[in-house]
Parts: sequence; structure tokens; C-alpha cells
Amino acid sequence: MKANDILLTAVTKIAVLIILTFSIDLFFSGHHNPGGGFIGGLGISSALVLMYLTLGTDAVNKLIPVDFKTVAAVGVLIAVLTGAGSFLFGAPFLSQTFGYFELPILGKTELATALIFDTGVALAVIGSAVTIILSISEDR
Repeated sequence: MKANDILLTAVTKIAVLIILTFSIDLFFSGHHNPGGGFIGGLGISSALVLMYLTLGTDAVNKLIPVDFKTVAAVGVLIAVLTGAGSFLFGAPFLSQTFGYFELPILGKTELATALIFDTGVALAVIGSAVTIILSISEDR
């Protein structure tokens, strides 16, 4: 291992932690501000791509044994089912509701059904972006 590889690996670990923390914050603020699931998913994707570039595909695949095509498909399914779920209550497609709940550590917290939709969008974005990057990297 070269000296600059050690430095690159150390900086990557810190950068990935910062990127993931910021992405999760963007994700949870999404039901009050536009783009929570999409931009949060892109942030998480960028952290994963940085890990793939630094550590290599084999090491990251051992660390995160996930098929990202399946992640994208599950994300789209969650997003569509969340939108269609409003039909069960006689509401228009993609209608949302919210409520306040007392959570053990967080206290009184607002939870919205838009968070479930954002989860689907984030998973779809993460799965798609990482699959595209990995497909490009395999084309040599």
C-alpha cells in the first residue's frame, strides 16, 4: 500500500461519515422542504460511490452485500404503493397526512406519510445511481 493510499483511505472514512450524516438530515427534512428523498438518496449514493472508488468494488461488496438493482425496484414499489395507499381512504393519489407522536428519545415528534414516500424515492435513487456507476466501472 502506498503512503497516499493510507491518507486517502483515512480521509474517505471521515468524508463518508460527514456525507452520510448530512444526507440523513436532508432526508428527514424532506417532508417540510422539497426534495428530501431525492437529494438524501443522491447524498447517500455519493458516499457509496466514494467508498467504491477508494476501497474497491470487492471490499465494499463484502462490507455491503446488497444488489442495488433490487434496492431500486423496492424503492419504486414503496413509492407507488404509498401513493396508491391513499385510495384506501378515499383520498386522491399521493395524498398525505401527519400526526404527532411521543417517541422515547426524541420526545414529541411529527411523523408524516410523506416520509414513507421519501424512503421509496431515496431507495430508488440510491439503487439506480450506484447501479449506473458500477455498470460504467465494469465497462473497460
